[in-house]
Amino acid sequence: MKAITSRAYGAPATVRVEDVPTPVPKEGEVLIRTFATVVSGAECTARAGRDPLARLYFGLVRPRFPVLGTGFAGEVRAVGSAVEKYHIGDRVMGSMGPRLGAHAEYVTVSEDGVIALMPGGLAPADAVAVLDGALTALPFLRDAAGLKAGQSILINGASGAVGTAAIQLARHFGAAVTAVCSTANLELVKSLGADHVIDYTVEDFTQTTRAYDVVFDAVGKSSYARSRRLLKPGGSYLTTVPSLPILMWALTTRIVGRTRAGIAFTGLRRAPAMARDVRFVGDLAASGCFVPVIDRIYGLDDAASAHAHVETGHKKGSVVVSLQTPGSRLPQRRQGGTEQQHQAPVHPPDRDES
Repeated sequence: MKAITSRAYGAPATVRVEDVPTPVPKEGEVLIRTFATVVSGAECTARAGRDPLARLYFGLVRPRFPVLGTGFAGEVRAVGSAVEKYHIGDRVMGSMGPRLGAHAEYVTVSEDGVIALMPGGLAPADAVAVLDGALTALPFLRDAAGLKAGQSILINGASGAVGTAAIQLARHFGAAVTAVCSTANLELVKSLGADHVIDYTVEDFTQTTRAYDVVFDAVGKSSYARSRRLLKPGGSYLTTVPSLPILMWALTTRIVGRTRAGIAFTGLRRAPAMARDVRFVGDLAASGCFVPVIDRIYGLDDAASAHAHVETGHKKGSVVVSLQTPGSRLPQRRQGGTEQQHQAPVHPPDRDES
């Protein structure tokens, strides 16, 4: 099979397409033909090797995981012994989790892993775009922030994959949303349900006079020190990017102060909790209550270009890589752009206490 690999740290040019052995499903595993995956900022961080903290996991000298990628959408092509939940021909979506490997034509996943049936009518590109941001945003908003109806949230980096997901999930939970983005993306975030918008090229959001229950920095470009003046008593500042300052503030504010700082390592949660979230966000998208935002779709041979585009820091939503073979006929992406459809509410899974 073909796989997108990066066997040395460096620029997007290190990305290659190689022939590697097709995995064989073991007992309790399913073999999935991958139709779509994504290149995210996390993949670029893992590939570049510039972040010392990231290298502690991805490999100090060379990449531990030459085949990157977490989210996948595809079809079950074979099952190992004792598999009961899935059958050949099932269309599925999910995440490889911290072991990575989704940037390949075939992957094996435990039937008890982070996997769920893909809802009917949801195209593979849409499925991976939904998972790309929502599997991060949902634990932050629901678990770490405990976001509730009637509360307010400011989302910095609102036009990226995590940010566009956070806007829609916050609105689904009944919160008032202020979105921070560049001029070019103001209409996009409004269309996703933002009540207020701040153009960071014109205004420093940390100087706003509004107060919020939650400040969610989806891109890690601000800090608790700069943002805490925006928080109401009992409010929380959350960031997706680990650093020594946020770890220190997280510990300190648990003991003293009227506001909190925190970070959540969403990719390290237990598989059953993540699988419930896959089903929830998939159903939310299928119902029309969550609109996948896709910046561009690249082919397998253009994976290096996908990495280069993500690394610019200016993508809108998700960058998808299609692994479909030429001439294949799979359901096309749903039409309608980013226009929200009002459907019956999809109730989120219970708060993850793991």
